Amino acid sequence: MGTKRVAVIGAGASGLPSIWHGLLYGADVTCFEASDDVGGLWRYKSHDTKESSVMKTTVINTSKEMTAYSDFPPQETLANFMHNNEMLNYLKAYAEHHGLMKHIKIRHKVLNIERSEKYDTDGTWKVTYQNPEGKVLEDVFDGVLVCSGHHAIPHWPTPFKGQNEFKGRIVHSHDYKDHKGYEDKVVVVVGIGNSGIDVAVEQSRIAKQVYLVTRRGTWLIPKLETRGLPFDVIMNT
Repeated sequence: MGTKRVAVIGAGASGLPSIWHGLLYGADVTCFEASDDVGGLWRYKSHDTKESSVMKTTVINTSKEMTAYSDFPPQETLANFMHNNEMLNYLKAYAEHHGLMKHIKIRHKVLNIERSEKYDTDGTWKVTYQNPEGKVLEDVFDGVLVCSGHHAIPHWPTPFKGQNEFKGRIVHSHDYKDHKGYEDKVVVVVGIGNSGIDVAVEQSRIAKQVYLVTRRGTWLIPKLETRGLPFDVIMNT
């Protein structure tokens, strides 16, 4: 049947192991990464961007032992819950260790994926992408793995009653970078997900008052259990 050609879209936490396991199975793998480096979400971006990005102070909410790839354990000297910069360095080290960089096309943005003209007979897919010079090109692959994540596009709720009359600043957590500009302000954080809690905790140290708003209750679980072990190591056996 010959060597299968596989395209991987995105060189982040999902894309990197997808490249590696494609190579393990003997495929000819090409990864398209729209940005100028690997790491995806875990590469903090201080500027406004349409890409996914963590906050400057984001720390992973699962322990490094449970977060790590099974074939590449993290260094024992790293914190149980790594800072985003440590997580990024771990991903880069994984890519270097397995020789993945030569399979990644940096600054190559995928514009479209569709069935090829021969799809009915060979099941191939046509990938349209833009190279760093702005030229639009096409290539055909036997399979495509979409690993672009789901954090790049902010999800805004339906506008609240009277929102258009609010004189303050409204920011989505996607565009929140750090605490600067919120000193001595009254801050309302809407949503009690991971991002909401991270923002509320950070703001509580410098804002005049912080309100965390949620429409339903939730369980807040400490990262460490009573013996000092990460909670996920205890809960997952």
